[in-house]
Amino acid sequence: MKHEQKNCPRCEKMFECKVGDIANCQCSQFKLNAEVIAFIEELYDDCLCVNCIYELRRRYVHFVNKYLIVQN
Repeated sequence: MKHEQKNCPRCEKMFECKVGDIANCQCSQFKLNAEVIAFIEELYDDCLCVNCIYELRRRYVHFVNKYLIVQN
């Protein structure tokens, strides 16, 4: 199985990408909806570390809750 050491394009930390074993890759622990995936893909075109995925998901959810949800 192909495993690759990568530098996260957001924070520059090294992490192991398991592109050949995606079910066991660090990124598979996240349940991301299509909107969050699109948000991240607009910013980055390569794999990110777990911490950056978590932070970007948190920022997206915060943005949606603060600015896009219409309050009654």
